[in-house]
Amino acid sequence: MEQAPISRRAALTGALAAAAAVALPQTAHAAVPGRQRTPDTAPVDYQAWTRYADWHKGTAAGVRVRPGGGHAPDGIAIDRPLGTAPYTDPHTGTTADWEYATWTSPEHRPGFGASELVASWNADTPPGTWIEVELQGTYSDGTATPWYVMGRWARDDTDIRRTSVDGQSDSRSDISTDTFEISDKASGLRLASYRLRITLRRSPGSTATPFVRRLGAMASDIPDRFTVPASVPGEGRGIELAVPRYSQDVHKGQYPQYDNGGEAWCSPTSSEMVIEYWGHHPSAADLSWIDPGYADPAVCQAARSTYDSQYAGCGNWPFNAAYAASYGLDALVTRLHSLNDVERLIKVGIPVITSQSFLATELDGAGYNTSGHLMTLIGFTAEGDVIANDPASSDDAAVRHVYQRRQFENIWLRTKRYAADGSVRGGSGGIVYLYKTPGTPWPKGLDLR
Repeated sequence: MEQAPISRRAALTGALAAAAAVALPQTAHAAVPGRQRTPDTAPVDYQAWTRYADWHKGTAAGVRVRPGGGHAPDGIAIDRPLGTAPYTDPHTGTTADWEYATWTSPEHRPGFGASELVASWNADTPPGTWIEVELQGTYSDGTATPWYVMGRWARDDTDIRRTSVDGQSDSRSDISTDTFEISDKASGLRLASYRLRITLRRSPGSTATPFVRRLGAMASDIPDRFTVPASVPGEGRGIELAVPRYSQDVHKGQYPQYDNGGEAWCSPTSSEMVIEYWGHHPSAADLSWIDPGYADPAVCQAARSTYDSQYAGCGNWPFNAAYAASYGLDALVTRLHSLNDVERLIKVGIPVITSQSFLATELDGAGYNTSGHLMTLIGFTAEGDVIANDPASSDDAAVRHVYQRRQFENIWLRTKRYAADGSVRGGSGGIVYLYKTPGTPWPKGLDLR
């Protein structure tokens, strides 16, 4: 269903509605005749700390850097806690004490003024442990932001309820679920640099510890735009990856405590497809809580494991990446510039989960309107059109779709669109989830690590 035009976070819901038969202004969905097409050059910077040397560049307080070796990753863990502090879970009302230690990144300058930032992380959180990720930045006028909470996370929901934190703002920037945003982009104010801080927590007296092997953020300054330059089909043509197909629609009505059930599970359903593509699957113990009569129980597990209790949904971007990473995958959230970037990833065997919002009239073959929807791109036809595993399908067999390249690229990369009632809403601006095995290299030409 369509949502209020207050934020591009409407692009997280995955809620679907019947197609509306309305005429859109031409600029909402079509190229301007005669306009010269050029590559998208809107600035995007993804920075991560993943290696032994990276972790030593930060400031550790009660944390030790643990070298990997062989196929094991480098990362950080609790060494000697700094102390003990209480945490009251706002979703259960439970107060408990937790030992804690912190690691703070060095200051990172993206090289441009950023208007948005999304952090993501890869961590193991055994029972009795959890993590908190925070951001503190410097504005382009030299003043500082507050320390903002970007997420409180654990793989399971027994110790704490994983959550974003609402109501964070200094009147010049704010946190919208999982995204730092400059409140008034037209003012010219931007984020010039930032630091990330991660706090590792465990039950007092325990020897368990979170283990963090990736901490990063995507900073960007995507201009307001209804249309984007069209890319020319390239190296992805004719490649289709064998990604499992899962429908969210077969889960309608199941476990409504997690984002109203399967009709809103586009994000975890897409994540589960890619997790299983890389050969991973929840254990029998993980699935033991699920009604044995339900099809595709792994999708139910993914929904529960990505659920954000504050947002009351399963579409928190870094929570999806963190869930995928809990299987040992490299997982991150970033933005891409065009379908040519997707082609580079597909060519080396990496599926791409994309976020987009559109009317049915803007994407032939979809058959629905959405204020925000995730799907998995698995390849391209010989002509360069997009092959997508679209979870908004009647059943698993119907998940594979072919969408027109130009239509898809525009609805995914734009930041502004027209809703069915003619009002202006937001778009994701090219957001993607990227998951891969640690041994699979990122393609050349993409600034990832």
